[in-house]
Amino acid sequence: MADRFRVTLAQLNPTVGDIAGNAALARDAWEQGKAAGADLVALPEMFITGYNAQDLVMKPAFHTAAMQAVQDLAEACADGPALAIGAPWAEGAELYNAYLICKGGQIASRVLKHHLPNETVFDEVRIFDSGPLGGPYSVGNTRIGSPICEDAWHEDVAETLAETGAEFLLVPNGSPYYRNKFETRLNHMVARVVETGLPLIYLNMVGGQDDQVFDGGSFVLNPGGQMAVQLPVMEEVVTHVDLERGPDGWRATEGTFAKHPDAMEQDYHVMVTALRDYLRKAGFSKVLLGLSGGIDSAIVATIATDALGPENVRCVMLPSEYTSEHSLEDAKAVAENLGCRYDFVPIAEGRAAITNTLAPLFDGLKPDLTEENIQSRLRGLLLMALSNKFGEMLLTTGNKSEVAVGYATIYGDMAGGYNPIKDMYKTRVFEACRWRNDNHRDWMKGPGGEVIPVRVIEKPPSAELREDQKDSDSLPDYPVLDGILEILVDGDGSIEDCVAAGFDRADAKKVEHLLYISEYKRFQSAPGARLSKKAFWLDRRYPIVNRWRDNS
Repeated sequence: MADRFRVTLAQLNPTVGDIAGNAALARDAWEQGKAAGADLVALPEMFITGYNAQDLVMKPAFHTAAMQAVQDLAEACADGPALAIGAPWAEGAELYNAYLICKGGQIASRVLKHHLPNETVFDEVRIFDSGPLGGPYSVGNTRIGSPICEDAWHEDVAETLAETGAEFLLVPNGSPYYRNKFETRLNHMVARVVETGLPLIYLNMVGGQDDQVFDGGSFVLNPGGQMAVQLPVMEEVVTHVDLERGPDGWRATEGTFAKHPDAMEQDYHVMVTALRDYLRKAGFSKVLLGLSGGIDSAIVATIATDALGPENVRCVMLPSEYTSEHSLEDAKAVAENLGCRYDFVPIAEGRAAITNTLAPLFDGLKPDLTEENIQSRLRGLLLMALSNKFGEMLLTTGNKSEVAVGYATIYGDMAGGYNPIKDMYKTRVFEACRWRNDNHRDWMKGPGGEVIPVRVIEKPPSAELREDQKDSDSLPDYPVLDGILEILVDGDGSIEDCVAAGFDRADAKKVEHLLYISEYKRFQSAPGARLSKKAFWLDRRYPIVNRWRDNS
């Protein structure tokens, strides 16, 4: 029997729906594996279709095309290592999330996912049928077990594979990022290794898809749970892992060990990756945004520059009579520090025209929030006009605190195609700005140094839609607001939980009320990078109209 087995791991970035392009990526990885003398080349879960493809997978023409693409790959990759790739698989009226093993010009084995995730961003119970518990497949004279993603988070699949002769475990994943998720993954995989006594290869995909980012970070564990290989996060990698058979069975030889960055750097890298891939996969190459002189638009401009390069980012200042001189100076400084185009488009003339048009209807009524929102909506109109004219996607700049309580104008500053900071609370935006000023990485296309002036970070936040306006006029101070939101949103907690944590009951009730009445705004808001397990969209699905309130 062979004493060495080489697996080529392809931690790659598929595009949802680009079956031919994904097949080409798989074929290239297979060629690299063949050149390296691999026995098996492994791709992640649902790689041929891209992930998370949601209901698109149920379309018969789509999953039929995906199945045919894998069959074509099998035929093209007949002369060389086996190829393992994730794909949908239909049998009769049933549709499975499958892992297909191609050898000798055909699909020789298939593994069908048993545990279907039905939480957070996953709806697999409504899309796929559950496959049976099965045994390992053979590559040469080596038997391999492949629990598919969620299957490895439960004991039974790995246990069954070990009992039926698997010699090591290869776990293909489409596991999206949330903060500190790597530790959760690692804990589950160590448990499977300890339970089965088998080496385990955890293979994750990488890249952005809508709000989700698959962060890679693939790794290999030996019996006992020792790490033999750890791949980088947020980076495409094709590498080779060798397993050697000894008296006690298979063990992986030590290889690449990439140190993972801290949570702030990973959050920032996720926002950059999410924006870059959203634009690339949607067919855009340039963006624009309203640069107000405030902290939120400053960090979004910086993220966009790091994702696309300064030559592909347009910053637009749209001042009114309420725009302070500091804001004018700060906005220009941010654009110049980043090296982006800076356009100056005053809104006074357009605002006067709208005011005059509405004057007969508003006669006798006092100015109020309506007039404030006209400014924001006029800015949205002008920015969308620039977007249409120049083919640049408009970015929105509302942080999670504002998105949560509706502190934004629908069809105004909410207008746009993507929001990089949608899942980052305001207090963390401050931290992100300071972190970016102090750190620069090779994957950033923007310049290093203090790109966001200290004054932008330190001045009191304001929408500047009326004289001397401050965010704190309408909302609790951000440390209080964010603390309450973390309990109500991220922790699914109650008013009593907020009070027990030391927050004022009246503040908690106010925030809860704003949270619920703003659902209609979030329903129409742009997607944004998911950083937590409770991002607004698929993670938290509430009715738009909701009269319930926590009266505890």
